[in-house]
Amino acid sequence: MKEIDKVFKALADPSRRELLDRLYARNGQTLSDLCQGLDMARQSVTQHLGLLEEANLISVQRQGREKLHYFNPVPIHDIYERWIRKFEQERLEALHQFKANLERK
Repeated sequence: MKEIDKVFKALADPSRRELLDRLYARNGQTLSDLCQGLDMARQSVTQHLGLLEEANLISVQRQGREKLHYFNPVPIHDIYERWIRKFEQERLEALHQFKANLERK
């Protein structure tokens, strides 16, 4: 499976997006931190984190007996560059031209 496919697969699940939102809000959380307030078993959270790590959306650092999880925004930026930015450019150019036309009148 291509790397970008792993990212899309990881982002397709709302539970994994919730975990990424939590890491974005506060990076460097342990598994216990991430499990708090979630309505899922610890093992399920572990599996979701594994998929996020495989997609390179998170990185893990060991600190003693604990693993700290960190959000990696690079794959999401890559999606933006490949799939969003190029479509955005035309619309922004059209808006710029529209504004220029209105200002000339």
